[in-house]
Amino acid sequence: MEGNPRNLDDLFDSSLRLEEAHVDEGFRAGYADGLGSGREEGRQVGLKVGFQVGEELGFYRGCVDVWNSAIDADSEAFTARVRKGVKQMEELIGSYPVMEPENERVQEVMDSLRLKFRALTASMGVRLEYGGYPGSKSSEAKGIDF
Repeated sequence: MEGNPRNLDDLFDSSLRLEEAHVDEGFRAGYADGLGSGREEGRQVGLKVGFQVGEELGFYRGCVDVWNSAIDADSEAFTARVRKGVKQMEELIGSYPVMEPENERVQEVMDSLRLKFRALTASMGVRLEYGGYPGSKSSEAKGIDF
């Protein structure tokens, strides 16, 4: 009978080790699946946000290009303050860290661009605002009013 308790202990030990092995295996499989799905979700969010940022930067770049063309055609039609503001906005666009999305200045530069844009349009007496791409579901496209 002395052999029975050891066999019983061995049986419980092997059962416990089997359970631990299954828990470890389940954890590893779940972790790997989570990494894969997390990467894909992160990629999708990154693409969406990157597109939205690029779209907004492109809008501001287009406005600056149009304003610079108008200034080149008749600089006297614009105050020195407006000309300086357009130049500053152009510099802000150029300073946006496009290739460094984790740069801490990303939000600061975008906020400065938005503020400068509102100040410029107000000083020119132009009613113009960025409302996102009209076909975009994520933006409440307000359109562009003149």
